[in-house]
Parts: sequence; structure tokens; C-alpha cells
Amino acid sequence: MDDGCAGSAATGGRILAVDLGSRRIGLAVSDPLGLTAQGLPSLERGADAPGQVLAVRDQWEATTIVVGLPLNMNGSRGPAARAAEAFASELGQRSQVLVVLQDERLSTVTAERVLVECGVNRARRRTKGLVDRGAAAVILQSYLDRMRKA
Repeated sequence: MDDGCAGSAATGGRILAVDLGSRRIGLAVSDPLGLTAQGLPSLERGADAPGQVLAVRDQWEATTIVVGLPLNMNGSRGPAARAAEAFASELGQRSQVLVVLQDERLSTVTAERVLVECGVNRARRRTKGLVDRGAAAVILQSYLDRMRKA
């Protein structure tokens, strides 16, 4: 696992982002140049969640996986952050790709706000996993922007 100081510029190829939830896994992928994020359909979280994510990684041939790190607003790590760290560690152990953590504070709030502004009703946002997909896209775009500035 890495602190996020390497990215598509160093590895080439697409980057996959993961917003890990207790029921669903939000996903997003970058364009091949690592400039923009595009949401992918969310996954219902199964017993082998890392395997599910790695299957999507294989499909998109991503060279890096960015896992959202849900820090508390004061920057401390709670149970959800520790779960994300463990998940990222397992992804790294089971694959040959770079796995990095990205602060995801307010990503869900941002995704929800965008969907509301687009007129998507509450029921559709929840049943289709659109918020999870949007949060993953926000996480990935934050990572891509940070890598461009580095």
C-alpha cells in the first residue's frame, strides 16, 4: 500500500477508485491518461469484496487502485477508516497493482449534492447506488487532481 505519491503518470493506464460501504461498493475509473473520473455501476458487497473489486480492476486493466479513506472530520481514524485500510491491504496482497488510500471526507455529501442538483429523486439515488458511484468518482477526481499538482 502507498501514501498516494505515485499515480498514472508513474504507472501508466487507468486508475480504479473504490468507495467501500457496508452494503455496496462504489466504483469509478479514470480515462487512460489519468485526467478524469467516470463512475461505474456500484456492486452489492459480497462475501469476497476484494475479489469483486479485483475482477473490475482486471476488466478495466487498471494499474492503480485508490481506496477511499473515511477519516473523521478531525482527521482521526475510526472503525470505518480501519476497515478501509484493511481492505486496501488485502487488495495489495492479492494483486500486483499499486493500492493507495485517498481521504474521502465529504465525498458522499458532494455526490449527493450533485445528484440533487441534477433532479435525481431520493429513492432513485439509493436504490441504484448512484450516490456510491458518485462518491467513488469524487474520490478518484480528488486523487487525480492531487497527482497533477504533485
